[in-house]
Amino acid sequence: MEKNITLSVNNVKKVIGRREIIKGLSFDLREGEVFGFLGPNGAGKTTTIRMLVGLIKPTSGSIHICGCNLKDDFEAALSQLGCIVENPELYPYLSGYDNLLHFARMLPGVGNERILEVTQLVGLTERIHDRVKTYSLGMRQRLGIAQALLGNPKVLILDEPTNGLDPAGIREMREFIRFLAEQQGLSVLVSSHLLSEIQLLCDRVAIIVNGTIITTNTVEKLLANREKMVWRLQPLTEGRKVLQALTAIEEKADGTIWTEYKEQKIAEWNKQLVKSGVSVLEMHRKMPVLEDLFLELTGGVAID
Repeated sequence: MEKNITLSVNNVKKVIGRREIIKGLSFDLREGEVFGFLGPNGAGKTTTIRMLVGLIKPTSGSIHICGCNLKDDFEAALSQLGCIVENPELYPYLSGYDNLLHFARMLPGVGNERILEVTQLVGLTERIHDRVKTYSLGMRQRLGIAQALLGNPKVLILDEPTNGLDPAGIREMREFIRFLAEQQGLSVLVSSHLLSEIQLLCDRVAIIVNGTIITTNTVEKLLANREKMVWRLQPLTEGRKVLQALTAIEEKADGTIWTEYKEQKIAEWNKQLVKSGVSVLEMHRKMPVLEDLFLELTGGVAID
């Protein structure tokens, strides 16, 4: 069953001066999914996020949040959106509760009951009355998410939610974001430079380069049929010749040869190598990773 679309971006463009920064982006978010938004430095990712949250206006195109046009019905659209752009803005000398109370006063109909709900949701019940300056970075991130959830939005945008966290904190944040999507039904758009985390976290991914989305798909489909077989052979020259006669090869700088992974063919290729007097020093299956695909699609440009 197709899930409801909660965020729809249709042919959005942004021109600054004479330069077209964003060149007709289109994508959708669905209820209960985590959507990864990736791009190298200067690709237009931050500009896009700022348009989505209403900080800057698109030059053309449309953005709909839960059916509300951001341009024509700004308040209604933003009432369905929660976001943390870069770091959450918090008052360190106030308690976590007083921070949430301060922001709740800006939202109609949000009172103590909702503050306690989001506090429990992000797992800060025991520390909510402590000053924020005593919180760990991970706790501050969770308090920021609690703030973004006060208005009970359907869409949550998180810009680098794991930035600065240690491995345990990153894992905790990943599990929490999955919980928000799967158990609370939120649509979560996540931008991150940690491609391994995006691979573990996201249902679908969009990759933006030079203001254009070059691919959007599930992580599974993006990485399908990209497994490789890595061979370390001696002598290398003869091994290369044997494998080249059997399949396409890639020779790497570390002296290994990569071939496609075909389970039914590997034993036969190994047999041909041995028969030709080639010693197979090592052979292993290399699982596909999003980082390899990203570098391939962006021409090796680093992510921001």
